[in-house]
Amino acid sequence: MTQAGRQGSPRNSSGRNSAGQSSAQGGAGRGAQGAPRGGRGGAGFKGAGFKGGGDRPFKHPKPREEAFIDPDLQAPGGAPAERPAGDWKSTGPSGKEAARKAAARKPGFGKAPGTPGALKPKPRIGAGAARATGSRAFGSERFGQNLGPVRKPARKRGPRGDVPQSELHDADGIRLQKVMASAGVASRRVCEEMIAEGRVEVDGQVVTELGVRVDPKTAVIHVDGLRIQLDENMVYMVFNKPKGVVSTMEDPDGRPCISDFVRSHHGERLFHVGRLDVATEGLLLLTNDGELANRLTHPSYEVPKTYLVQVRGPFPQGIGAELKAGVELEDGIASVDSFKLVDSTPGHVLIEVVLHSGKNRIVRRLFDAVGFPVLRLVRVKVGPIGLGDQRQGSIRNLGKQEVGHLLASVGL
Repeated sequence: MTQAGRQGSPRNSSGRNSAGQSSAQGGAGRGAQGAPRGGRGGAGFKGAGFKGGGDRPFKHPKPREEAFIDPDLQAPGGAPAERPAGDWKSTGPSGKEAARKAAARKPGFGKAPGTPGALKPKPRIGAGAARATGSRAFGSERFGQNLGPVRKPARKRGPRGDVPQSELHDADGIRLQKVMASAGVASRRVCEEMIAEGRVEVDGQVVTELGVRVDPKTAVIHVDGLRIQLDENMVYMVFNKPKGVVSTMEDPDGRPCISDFVRSHHGERLFHVGRLDVATEGLLLLTNDGELANRLTHPSYEVPKTYLVQVRGPFPQGIGAELKAGVELEDGIASVDSFKLVDSTPGHVLIEVVLHSGKNRIVRRLFDAVGFPVLRLVRVKVGPIGLGDQRQGSIRNLGKQEVGHLLASVGL
């Protein structure tokens, strides 16, 4: 670089340039007076556009935002009114007033809800919303499906004062909130809130005292009507049975059976709840809970079962009403609880039917009786438990919430 170039450079050997010599001297003087630890001339100033680097370009400071002046606090002449003594910390209107005025400045304020451009109302968080989210039994469970609030027939209960809570207390037992937390209902603090709110039952009696101790081996505990399974040895599974698999654990003819799929999933001896014929696909419950299996298959509990049926089309009107009214079969009159047309393509019709009968091949026999033999049959739901997107041939464990709904559906 030439001598002239070095003289015109902002970083020459003398530390100043010809155009800014007086500016550098003035900066040095200010640094000596106003910046005790400022280094290398004006590099120690942070309020002059530099942040420690003398070779950085100058940046204009950002304009200061004007303080908000409430029109209600202005004097008649337009000047700001004096604030009362003791209000020196306040820099604007109150929290509610500021929020109201801020909302009024948003686009769409004042428009009727539902109209284009209107503000969306914020969801109200109340006791019901809190109970449905954070304080719901097994609300933080990631396993299984979320089935929502329990739906079951109301049980006959006596007055709350019939059984004193002292009789439910077991001095050698475990505190109720600890038992609930160990079962995965919620944290112990939330379980205590559930007890205080009267949402917990022990052996059919509402408990509101936090000091009650219970025996986990014998106590029957419900939270919001949802049964808590305290026996860790109980197993509940859902098997999506493919076509061609026999609904038995062992087959003497060597055909594919349920044990071929279960053996690699669990070492516990299981048995299936009900059965599906070889050509029928879909949901099959597996468990070692004998009482639950008996109730699910007993006709008195009328557990609904949902099927998807594929038949040849077109499907004339009136057949659905005929199936709901009842069709004469060789073993008596049978009917479906509900009938819904799901899809229709050229030559095929997909129908959803719900029925609670457990008779052998009942769906196929019903459609044969009305003149539409079944081409494909899939069971997609038993009681509150559904297949969802579970792939064929797979087995999954039920979540604790699903188990509670399943037990509640048969009065357990």
